[in-house]
Amino acid sequence: MFKKILIANRGEIAVRIITTCREMGIRSVAVYSAADTHALHVYTADEAYKIGPAPAQESYLHIPAIIAVAQQSGAEAVHPGYGFLSENAAFAEACEQAGLVFIGPSATAIRLMGSKIAAKQLARKVGAPIVPGYDGEQQDKEILYQKAHSIGFPLLIKASAGGGGKGMRIVTTEDTFYEQLAGAQREARAAFGNDEVFLERYLQQPRHIEIQVLADQHGNIVHLNERECSIQRRHQKILEESPSTTLTPDLRAQMGQAAIAIAKAAEYVNAGTIEFIVDQERNFYFLEMNTRLQVEHPVTELITGLDLVRQQLLIAAGEPLTLQQAELQPRGHAIEVRIYAEDPAHQYLPSTGTITTFAIPSTPGVRLDSGVVAGDEVTQYYDPMLAKLIVYGEDRTASIARLRQTLSHSAIFGVTTNLPLLSAISQHPAFQEGETYTNFLEQHKLTTTLQTTILPDEVLIFAALATMQPGQADTQTLSKTKRQSPWQSLGPWRTIGEAYHQTYYYHEQAYTITIQQDRVQQARWQIHIDGEPIQTITCLSYQHGLLIIERAGIHSSAHVQADANGIDIAYNGQHYHLLPRQAPDINSAAYGHSQRDMRNTLSAPMTGTVVKVYVHDGDIVEAHQVLLVLAAMKMEHTITAPYAGTIQHIHYEEGSIVQGGAVVAEILSLPGPDEL
Repeated sequence: MFKKILIANRGEIAVRIITTCREMGIRSVAVYSAADTHALHVYTADEAYKIGPAPAQESYLHIPAIIAVAQQSGAEAVHPGYGFLSENAAFAEACEQAGLVFIGPSATAIRLMGSKIAAKQLARKVGAPIVPGYDGEQQDKEILYQKAHSIGFPLLIKASAGGGGKGMRIVTTEDTFYEQLAGAQREARAAFGNDEVFLERYLQQPRHIEIQVLADQHGNIVHLNERECSIQRRHQKILEESPSTTLTPDLRAQMGQAAIAIAKAAEYVNAGTIEFIVDQERNFYFLEMNTRLQVEHPVTELITGLDLVRQQLLIAAGEPLTLQQAELQPRGHAIEVRIYAEDPAHQYLPSTGTITTFAIPSTPGVRLDSGVVAGDEVTQYYDPMLAKLIVYGEDRTASIARLRQTLSHSAIFGVTTNLPLLSAISQHPAFQEGETYTNFLEQHKLTTTLQTTILPDEVLIFAALATMQPGQADTQTLSKTKRQSPWQSLGPWRTIGEAYHQTYYYHEQAYTITIQQDRVQQARWQIHIDGEPIQTITCLSYQHGLLIIERAGIHSSAHVQADANGIDIAYNGQHYHLLPRQAPDINSAAYGHSQRDMRNTLSAPMTGTVVKVYVHDGDIVEAHQVLLVLAAMKMEHTITAPYAGTIQHIHYEEGSIVQGGAVVAEILSLPGPDEL
């Protein structure tokens, strides 16, 4: 077995691999970019080496630098994790040439299966069913258009070298084909250095099912059953589970046999995943093979009891598989959700910043694979995934209940995350019934209903108690410390007798609360909210931002963070941002809502790189016309004209890095008919 391994990756997967290495007595070597100097994987590893600046092309994708560190550190093997260089045949070859073991398949297998076109052709040879489409060599846009027309709409444009939803577009009508083709090719070129695409018929309401395989160097191969990954955003998985609710034992066996046949034909060695799509009649079709460890591998680990990273290391070291197919039956049910730094309510806009609170409950049957802790900075340079939450139960009902409870008591502050979306999914009746299709989020409109305008009374109470007791650490302190002046706490409280009166704003709606502390039992408070009857609240605990109260004999808890920007409250799976009443804004008072209509500058919604500029100074544009495209965290965001007007100035060129909030364009509205 190896004595030292270099992990050519970052974040939660690097930490995950380091954990298994430590259990096996193998020393781990981490690499990091300038942006990751204080990252969790750097401190977790036995050794760590800086390999370059923040951009991935100059660090995590810089093969010579990684190989040099491996040789310098005395590592015998390299684990690529997933993403970055994990499916790069040139990297596997470079490792071999440097005398390093690449913990994964051969460069030949990576190259063969990394081309979705070649992989489809191989699958067709072994008799695996294929989705109708075009996977020929011709890439001329006119020829692709003709092929698309013959396939029919809707259809999918997919990057041949892609994965993770990058370089993929749904084309619903032929008049948008060229625009979507250009976007898919541009994204594929940026992500994979290859803009070759193929076309597929778009199946209505399918399920995404994948089969995990393990193959050793001695010709032994097994499959570890399936994972269902149907719930996706932008064609990228956000929830995975096993077993699937749609597979019968016979269908599972058929798909497993097809997966093994494809892997054998590719002469595949190590861990890999064969992905299929299953239609409503339970017909399955081969999609692609991922020649690496999957993000969702913990789901398989929990239902099989195997450590897949350990299996990878044993295979790479030349050990034969000791697993028998008949023994690999799923036990219980596992679900994984991916926690992203993004805003689902605003087109999954990536979020950057410093994580100030990272609180996920640790309870039986709950596993957290994380690459961050509180205090870490989330930058624009890498994928927005922060962590993976995996739950396990004796059946699907128990697993869902565990997921719901964990999400309802989780909180991440400092960046916007998809925790509310994950919570909404876990509580949705269709998910609980197993009605999970690839259009699940769109079908149930979950992203449009995330930001509820209803503010529960509990949220107001949490806000009031937190700002009345700033900096208190525990209940004893709450009961013994003299009441602070409200002017020393957050927000302009007004006193009415011995009570304190405050107004908070949530979605531009004002909410008023009056709070008075009991003179004898200072942990008790009299609460009066907007004309409702007076309630008695007991503050049971306030530690590390977690506030627990008792109301009418019922306990409630929330994570609370108050600062100059307002009050953030994570309660019952939702995130609320409240603003205390502020001093009047003179400009707003003078101009009212006309200021919004006079807006002539457009700002970057997040830090990113300008990848495309469509207009120039002096151009006349229509309302909602795309002006430029920003890329951050491997995702694109378009900036459009808010109204018809004339472009006064574009501040950045293609390739420029823009800070979040920076003005990127100035536009002057065209005069309306009343102004002519």
